Amino acid sequence: MQGPVLRAGEQVPDTTTDQRLLDSQGSASWLHTDPWRVLRIQSEFVEGFGTLAELGPAVAVFGSARTSSDDPSYAAAEQLGRRLAETGLAVITGGGPGIMEAANKGAAEAGGVSVGLGIELPFESGLNRHVNLGINFRYFFARKTMFVKYAQGFVVMPGGFGTLDELFEALTLVQTQKVTSFPVVLFGSSYWQGLLDWFRDTALRHGSVAQRDLDLLQLTDDLDEAVALVAAGRSGG
Repeated sequence: MQGPVLRAGEQVPDTTTDQRLLDSQGSASWLHTDPWRVLRIQSEFVEGFGTLAELGPAVAVFGSARTSSDDPSYAAAEQLGRRLAETGLAVITGGGPGIMEAANKGAAEAGGVSVGLGIELPFESGLNRHVNLGINFRYFFARKTMFVKYAQGFVVMPGGFGTLDELFEALTLVQTQKVTSFPVVLFGSSYWQGLLDWFRDTALRHGSVAQRDLDLLQLTDDLDEAVALVAAGRSGG
């Protein structure tokens, strides 16, 4: 027996767990095995829960990391972050550049809580300078849990694959009632209308989605409306 695990025949290892633990001359390859990763995953959840447990009402803002500071979407995200903070809502982003930086900047400059949930990526380095409460994650799924658990709604600005991943994650959780009363707001009709048209004209007609699924999405170009929609979201964790 190895704790709760039974091994027999060829599955019996040559050494015991304690022996490998106490062998200072042994290989460090154990650092990269799946059982050790479980502890790393656990530590990310513990760190996230411990850091954000007393955050209070918050809204997640998603959007492209590639958006430049002179793009109208950057200015809109900055104003969005500011208005959310002025409403008493913390702003949670992925902590990176572009739209994320803009929303964090608006929230921080308004005196609000500006949260960045970073992720280890080969082409991004650290959290943007406007984050005043930040956590870096190794694992996307641990990071996604923090977004959903501690945000009462999502505002989705123009973005690419990462933004779409976060959008559809949120929609799936609402559709399957894993979370309830969770507003998902698409900001920027010129960017998102084509996606909504495809849902209605193709996916809905094909029977892949229902009208009630499409009703989960709310499209706006008005910052005040976006803030009002997410401010009316759930208050629990």
